[in-house]
Amino acid sequence: MLHSRRHTVSTGVLSASLVLGAITLLLQHTPSVAGPRPPAGHSQPSPSATTVAPTLAASRARPGFLSNVGAFSAPIPPGRIRIAGGPFAVHYDFDDGVGRPIADADGGHELRPLGQNGGALRLVPQGSGLAVAYPDRCHLPRERDCPRAILEGLRDDSLNPGTRPLRYGASIRMTHADLADGANVLQKGYSVGGVSQYKLQVDHRQGHPSCVIAGLRARIYRAESWIDVADGVWHDLECRRTATRLIMFVDGAPRAWVPVPSQLAIANAEPLRVGGKGPAPGNDQFAGAIDDVFIAIGDSS
Repeated sequence: MLHSRRHTVSTGVLSASLVLGAITLLLQHTPSVAGPRPPAGHSQPSPSATTVAPTLAASRARPGFLSNVGAFSAPIPPGRIRIAGGPFAVHYDFDDGVGRPIADADGGHELRPLGQNGGALRLVPQGSGLAVAYPDRCHLPRERDCPRAILEGLRDDSLNPGTRPLRYGASIRMTHADLADGANVLQKGYSVGGVSQYKLQVDHRQGHPSCVIAGLRARIYRAESWIDVADGVWHDLECRRTATRLIMFVDGAPRAWVPVPSQLAIANAEPLRVGGKGPAPGNDQFAGAIDDVFIAIGDSS
């Protein structure tokens, strides 16, 4: 049973209470330059945090189509081919959004999108960041009519390992509908013509990833995993060249290796390419999504 209780309040105290209540009500409905009062237990952010941070976050995370800046590779400047002077690494996470150039984590080594026949690249959500989505697998009667799109850098001799230890790789997501006889994830150089190369690919219809390196001679070394990675989920792929081996890692575990000669040197004037060996026909176009592209020279771990 509820019982009511009567309270006696003096006129002076009642008047003071009314005045304080009116002031409180006025303050609650008066606009403030700093914005609304934060909930209890939360500190008031500074003006710079409330105005600048959301703008930067929105800019860095904005997905969408990348504007293709050209249909053909840039001319390769002539000159003596050099190798990295010491340990060197690049990493592309693609999280800066479509409003900024595609650059590595330190803001350099820019990649530009190239496309032909309407081929375009998109930045799509992946975890807390973004990834690059490539054109769907094409089934036109003539391959030369298919849309093609890649990311390509400029000549960058700091990405030449020579005979040093080398690690490179990326995270990928593919399905069996994305597979073809050739699907290049990343590469620098070519395996024929005495150019030299390192490459990561998912070739053939079985979805098997493989690592490829080639020196100035004709012999090609390939470590191919028998694991099918075209299952619609993300997989971490890594190629590791040591003094005597080329090892293929899938999701952190070694899955294949081949012996390589310690004197095999990789150095060329070709740019880094992601998603194909160029924008022209017969480019071993990748289909699916790519994230976290990395190259580490002089790191044997």
